[in-house]
Formats: sequence, C-alpha cells, structure tokens
Amino acid sequence: MNKIYYIFLSLLLLLGGCDSMGSKNGEESKNLDEQNTYEKETFVRIQDYKGEGFELRGSLKEIGEIAQDNREEIEKAVQGYFKENYKSDVTVHNIVSATDGVSVFVESVGEPHFYTFAIVPVDVKNKEVETDSVWSQEGQVENAIQSGLYAMAFDQKFQKLDEYFNKLVKEYPVVGRPMEVVENVRADGFATPYYYMSTVGDTFETILEMYLENPNLSKEDIMSYFHHNEFDTKYAIITVYLFMAEATAEPDSEIFTRIVSDLNELQGIPRGEYTVLLNDNLVDKRRGIGTKDNTLRTDKGKIIKE
Repeated sequence: MNKIYYIFLSLLLLLGGCDSMGSKNGEESKNLDEQNTYEKETFVRIQDYKGEGFELRGSLKEIGEIAQDNREEIEKAVQGYFKENYKSDVTVHNIVSATDGVSVFVESVGEPHFYTFAIVPVDVKNKEVETDSVWSQEGQVENAIQSGLYAMAFDQKFQKLDEYFNKLVKEYPVVGRPMEVVENVRADGFATPYYYMSTVGDTFETILEMYLENPNLSKEDIMSYFHHNEFDTKYAIITVYLFMAEATAEPDSEIFTRIVSDLNELQGIPRGEYTVLLNDNLVDKRRGIGTKDNTLRTDKGKIIKE
C-alpha cells in the first residue's frame, strides 16, 4: 500500500514539475516574442535613421500638436534664451514633446560649435506654450559650450582625429551616425558623426565664465588659457560611437581592437580620455541609441591621451 502511495505521489510531483516547467517556458516564450516584436517595430538601420520616431519618456500627443501649432514662437523664444543666457546664436533642428513641455534640440551658429537642447513648458489645459519660461537642465548647456570651446582652441588636433575616422570608414565596414541624428536627437555637445565630447571640472567651468563675459574670446585666448591651466585627462571625455555597416553584422572584435590600437598609437589628437563603442548596424529609433548587449566597448580599459 505504501509502495503504491509513493508511486502515486511521485507521479503527481512529476506532472506538477512538468506543468511548472511548461508555464516557465511559456512565459519565456512570451517575453521573447514581445522582445522580437519591439525590435521589429523600433530598430532600424543606422544609415536609414534621421531621428524619426524619437520619443521622450511620458510624452503626450497633445503637447506635440500644440507645439507644432506654435513652432515659430517656440523657436524665437529658445533662440532668445540662448542669446541672453549663453551669448550664443542657435539654429533649432527638432522639437520633441515630453511630459509637461517640449525639448528643443539646437545647434550653435559658428564657434564655439555644439549641440544641446532647452525645454519649453506647455500648458495642455489652456493649449498655451509658455515661451517666457524656457529653461535647461543643470549643466547641460554649460557642458556643451565648454566642449565647443575646447574643440575651438585645438581645432587642428580635432581635424587630425576627423581625418583618421574618415579614412577608417573607407577601409573598414563601419559607419558613424548620420548628421541628422546628431542634430535632431542627441544634444551631445561638440560632436561629429564619429564621436562626441563632454567636459567637467574647474578648468572648463572657468573658461566658460570667460566666454560668457566676453563672447568674442579668440581661439588664441582660449588656447593660451588651456596651456596655462592643466586639467586631468579624465575631465575631457571623448566617446567614439560607431556602427557596423552591414545590416546583419555583429560588432567585429578585430575591427574594434584595431580602432583601440590606432587611437593608442595616434599622435597629435586632442588630449583627453577616450572610450570606444562599436555597435551592430541597428539603432533604437525611439531612444536614438545603438548600444545593446552585444556592443563592444572599452569601459574597463579607457584610452588616455596626454
């Protein structure tokens, strides 16, 4: 009798385990299907992406519609905001709805050259754009201008870096971001299709103050300042951001290693700390980024150029 009972109990446990395993596999299959659906709907080739479909968290359709009806006023208000607060003329590239307003992506006119954004609140209830309350996130615009000033002072070094990447994409199946991506959805400070830059620290904050006091600060003045005010290389961060050129290609470790090696050996490029990221060919159009689990990066071995 006991033997029969234990056999029956064992069968119940086995069947229960199978049911549990089936449930688990079903859940995993469901999650995989959802992931595949998301990827099909939102991932596009980087060469085909211009910023379409870009979204900010909590964005409201109504805000986008109100902003579109008042685009001219928004552009004028943002341009005035940058001129008054940052002594910079800007061109508006894109207006993207958010939770309580719109983010306005801009590019500076002339030097210092940079990309950034400002925020314009929108009153959905009254369908009004609050153009007298333009603001920006703390440090966002400041950082962008600082990187532009650094690039302005050492333009020849940045030109050499550009020449390297222009040659690289001709020799290897890799590409950078279309300029429309840089302009419309990234706000990366000083940026090119192949890299972008950010800065921190007192040295850069001081040169920003000098610029705000005198927007006509010359390239020579800025260069002289940096020569007399050393900074730790970790405070000038240059992020190299590349994609594979072929639609189905995985990030190539040999190409990645070659880029890292080249940058380590290359002389005459800007002083700073370099990080290299090599993505596959796809970009998430909603977020405007290509970084994924398969992205190759130098996070644990950054390149230092003195």
